[in-house]
Amino acid sequence: MNKVELEKIKQTALENHIPIIMDNTLELIAKILKEKRPNRILEIGAAVGYSAICFSEYLSNGGIIETIERDEERIAEAKQNFIKAEVSDKIILHEGDAVQILPTLNNKYDIVFIDAAKGKYPFFLSEALRMINNDGIIIADNILYKGYVMSDYNKHKQRTAVRNLREYIKEITENPNLDTEILEVGDGLAISRLKN
Repeated sequence: MNKVELEKIKQTALENHIPIIMDNTLELIAKILKEKRPNRILEIGAAVGYSAICFSEYLSNGGIIETIERDEERIAEAKQNFIKAEVSDKIILHEGDAVQILPTLNNKYDIVFIDAAKGKYPFFLSEALRMINNDGIIIADNILYKGYVMSDYNKHKQRTAVRNLREYIKEITENPNLDTEILEVGDGLAISRLKN
């Protein structure tokens, strides 16, 4: 991986106000990935490909990341970024809406990373549970959504996102097959490990 290019990709994203994974969130996920050395990662929400590039460093030999993005401009930028960072051989980019793409995927994944439309998190979870390996980990970013999720926030604009994030939290904390922790790192991170 080309670290110099990775830093440039990060700076460009920040300058253009493209949401990318926060440093402290990335550090925490990197620890999990280092320990696990996953063979297959599924990422829901690629944006410009920054997090997928970061994660690719921790894949086992021959490992692959599949990532999904629907925004055409970001797809084009992500493809360029994968080439610049010299990781194109490790990343498969599915172009289109995750809601339509996920049901067509039938691989098993060691890690599923959810970082896309907040209102769709419960759907993403049901798909992740279908495809996660027995000792897999489902990680969801921005789970506390600017603090709205744990407050009595009820403004119309974000109401659906907040309601669905609350539903996601309820499902992962009440599911007997999952061991979940919710961390106040970045904008909130939920880590759910499948119990063997």
